[in-house]
Amino acid sequence: MLIPETMSAIVLTGHGGPEKLVYRTDLPVPKPRPDEVLIEVSACGLNNTDIKVREAQYAVDFDPNSGLDEAGAAASIASTLGETSLRFPRIQGADIVGHIVAVGSDISADRIGQRVLIDFSIYHAKDSDGRPRMDLSNVDYIGHGADGGFAEYAVVPAINAHEIHRDIADTALATFGCATLTAEHMLSRVGAREGDKILITGAGGGVGSAAIQLARARGAIPYAVTSRGKEAAIMALGAEGCLCRQDFSDVENKFDKEAFLAAVAKVTGRTRSMDAVIDQVGGVMFHGLLQALRPDGHYISAGTIAGYTPRVNLHTVYMAFLNIHGSSQGQPEDFVRIVEYIEAGKIEPTLGGVYRLSQLHEAQKTFQAKDYVGNIVVVPDAKWPELGAPHVER
Repeated sequence: MLIPETMSAIVLTGHGGPEKLVYRTDLPVPKPRPDEVLIEVSACGLNNTDIKVREAQYAVDFDPNSGLDEAGAAASIASTLGETSLRFPRIQGADIVGHIVAVGSDISADRIGQRVLIDFSIYHAKDSDGRPRMDLSNVDYIGHGADGGFAEYAVVPAINAHEIHRDIADTALATFGCATLTAEHMLSRVGAREGDKILITGAGGGVGSAAIQLARARGAIPYAVTSRGKEAAIMALGAEGCLCRQDFSDVENKFDKEAFLAAVAKVTGRTRSMDAVIDQVGGVMFHGLLQALRPDGHYISAGTIAGYTPRVNLHTVYMAFLNIHGSSQGQPEDFVRIVEYIEAGKIEPTLGGVYRLSQLHEAQKTFQAKDYVGNIVVVPDAKWPELGAPHVER
C-alpha cells in the first residue's frame, strides 16, 4: 500500500487540562527502526493513565505524613534516576489495534498485513534467555516514553505486536490492552486460583470488567463493587454477586464501612471471606477492603480513583497476616495469556462507546463520567465510515 508522508494525530503539548490535547493533520508518518513495525491504526482504547499523565497526578514520592501540601508534588511516571521519559509534544494512546503496513530491516516482510493488538509496555530489561521482561524499577509504556495510537499511524517494537485471528471488530478488540494486562498481572501477583473468592472494585471500568472475566478464566469466583444500574451487565460478564456502591457510599464520598462489610457478608455468607481484593479505587474504602479479607489474604492496588492517601490501622494488617501489593502494567507472559484467552473466546470485549479521534476531548469526558461498562475507544476520522458504529456515533 502507499503510505502517506503526513498523518492526523492528537498531540499532548504539556501538563494540564484537555486543552493540552491538540488535533493536528500535518504530522510526519513515523518510520520503523530495525526492530519495529509501522501500524496503520484502526482503533485505540482510552485509559486512566493517559489522563493522569496529562494532569501530572502521579505523586509517587509525596509523603502524606510530611505535613507538606500536596500541590506541586505530582509528576509524570516512568522516572529513571530522577528523569522522566515523557517529552512534549507526545502522542498518547496505549491500547492500539491496527494492521502492520511496513517493517524495520530486522523484521520479516511476511508480517505486513497482519492485524495486531499491541502490548503497550516498553520492556527495558531482558531475562536470562534474552527475552523482554518488565523491570519493576523502570516501567514505561507506549504513549508515554514513545508515541502511541491517538494517530493514524504508530511504530511499535515488533515483539509487542500480537497477531489476532479471531473474528472480532477492531473497535471491540481495542477494549483489550492496558486495562486487561493490568487486571491479568494483578490476578497473577495475588496467585488467584480455582475457587478463590476475588472482590473487584470499580467493576464497571476497563480493569474491573476485565478482572471479572479473567478471574473466571482461572476458575476463581469474582464479586463486583459497582454503581447501581450496572448490575445486570456486570453479572453477565461473570460476577458471582454485586455490591452496589450507593448502599455504603454517598455522593460526598462518605463511606459506611459497616454497611459495606454487611454487603460482603450478604453475598458470600461471612464478612472476612475474600481471598483477594483487586482494587482500582483506594481512598476511604481502603480499610474496609482490608477487613473483607480472610487471614493471610491479598490486597492489590493498581489505581486510586478515590484518592491515594488513605488512613490504615496497621493492627489490621499484621494481626491478620495480610499481604499488600502494588501493581502496574504486566509481564510479556501475561499479555500472551490474554491473547490466548481472546483467541479461545474465554474473554469478551466490553465496548462502552466509540468516538472519532478528533473528538478525544469529548471521549475522555465520557470516559471519566463512568456511566458505561467496559472501555471507550477512538477511531481515526478517516476510518470512521468503515468502523464507526451507527448506534454509538458521536
